[in-house]
Amino acid sequence: MASLQDIRRRIGSVKNTRKITKALELVAGARLRRAQLRIEEMRPYADRMQELMVGTARAAASFRNLALMQRREVNRVAIVLVTGDRGLAGPFNGQVLRRGFELERQIRGEGHDVAWAVIGRKGASTLRFRRYELSAQWAGFVDRPEYHDAQGVAHRLAELYTSGEVDRVVLVYNRFESALVQRVTVSDLLPIPENVLEAGEDTDLTERERALRGDFIYEPEPEEILQRLLPVYLETEIYRALLESAASFLAAQMTAMRNASKNAEDLVDRLTLAMNRARQAQITQEILEIVAGADALTQ
Repeated sequence: MASLQDIRRRIGSVKNTRKITKALELVAGARLRRAQLRIEEMRPYADRMQELMVGTARAAASFRNLALMQRREVNRVAIVLVTGDRGLAGPFNGQVLRRGFELERQIRGEGHDVAWAVIGRKGASTLRFRRYELSAQWAGFVDRPEYHDAQGVAHRLAELYTSGEVDRVVLVYNRFESALVQRVTVSDLLPIPENVLEAGEDTDLTERERALRGDFIYEPEPEEILQRLLPVYLETEIYRALLESAASFLAAQMTAMRNASKNAEDLVDRLTLAMNRARQAQITQEILEIVAGADALTQ
């Protein structure tokens, strides 16, 4: 049985750990609110970008021959994992990696090769430990992504696709739904899905709204405008995924640290009970020794 001093030392250690986890929980909660605000600010821009692309695609004679939309026989698929730079976030990193490995088995089962690209140090270290070769890696901005970070990722992925090194690019990341729910999402990045530019006609518009929409004269040609818009759309989608992943990381960390703090409190209670029992046993033993000594003196 542990001594009284050992139990007291253990209680002190657990209390210090609880202070750390509580501080991390509060910091993650404060940063989560800012991350949610950034996602909300991003959504209108992404919606307007898609509307602009749809309108331009309707005016274009053909857009399927554009570089980022050309479809070819798939021989090699790039899986892009969005993980964190740090741990202490519960299942945040693990569930993305598990989904990526499931996707790898599925793709290899279809007879295609797999190339790996990773955003975040945790994912990169896991893949290197498993002896995977990385085609691209980014780190250092996962918890606070900026638009220029998404531009760098998009430029590299577009380069891999247009050069023919890969024939398809798939993104795997955590999508933020609430502070308690983050779902792993798999989305096709390249070639850009045709349904992005093939939105149906707006049948619910009034006659006046259709008249106001009118016909536009494009300068330069719609195809050339789309050629410039598609890379921006790719950057926007990656930036949205980075923001979703950042908010998911903070939410997962806040939940994990809250659970850790609660477990620490429960452990302190159990150790305190064990300490009180040990103290009581020590006091009882001392009383018995005094009584035994007194009896020995009277005999």
